[in-house]
Amino acid sequence: MLKSFTRNYQDNSTEAGFQFTFYCDICNDGFKSSFIESETYKKGKGLRGIAQGASVVGSLIGGKAHNMGWGLARGGDILSERFENRSPEWQKEHERAFELAQNEAQQHFHRCHSCQKWVCDADFNEDEGLCVQCAPRQEIYVAKARAEAMKRNIDEAGQSATVWKGEIESKTTICPVCGKPAGSGKFCNNCGASMELKVCPKCGAQNAQEVNFCNNCGTPLSGPAPEAAAPGPAFCPNCGKELAPGTKFCGQCGTQV
Repeated sequence: MLKSFTRNYQDNSTEAGFQFTFYCDICNDGFKSSFIESETYKKGKGLRGIAQGASVVGSLIGGKAHNMGWGLARGGDILSERFENRSPEWQKEHERAFELAQNEAQQHFHRCHSCQKWVCDADFNEDEGLCVQCAPRQEIYVAKARAEAMKRNIDEAGQSATVWKGEIESKTTICPVCGKPAGSGKFCNNCGASMELKVCPKCGAQNAQEVNFCNNCGTPLSGPAPEAAAPGPAFCPNCGKELAPGTKFCGQCGTQV
């Protein structure tokens, strides 16, 4: 069974050659090693169909591994089934290719001295010698904390903000003729009756069509407004002499009216 520097790897080898993908233990981005042709295969079948779709040189790839730790027991059983019919020469080539692939891949990985994970360059804090889970980069952690605090402040401000100051009420005008909602126009939407307000002929207050008396002064609204009564004669409160309209002092006794 192959022994890798990390358990998180995948064996992509075929009868035609050897290739391996090693994955970061944090983000699961992978590095695929260079493809190595099998000399045993070349001797047996020539160059026909060698390494179709395989990469010639090693490269970093994104995405997550479908099975973490391909080199564990389950992965070992699957590989043994795949390669059980391979010749001893092919098996030796396979082991040598795996060693070369590990040497190539290890240049792109770092081992955290705290949690022992193998991580890629993006997940390794070079200043601390630890992975970013054990020792987050200060500038990134501060930026993340500031962003989270900003979101909390915005959410709190949004909860207490007043965005509408209108009154929650329904103003439905009922037609005095048909008794149905009349709408907001000058005439009823249902029967066409006039919805203009009655104006009191005495005080000028506006009243609904259905009322018979002014809601401000009590004047009947169905007939003409009553005429104001003519003012009566004024008399001096001291001597009782009749006074002309507009008199301020009594001409008989001089009393101020």
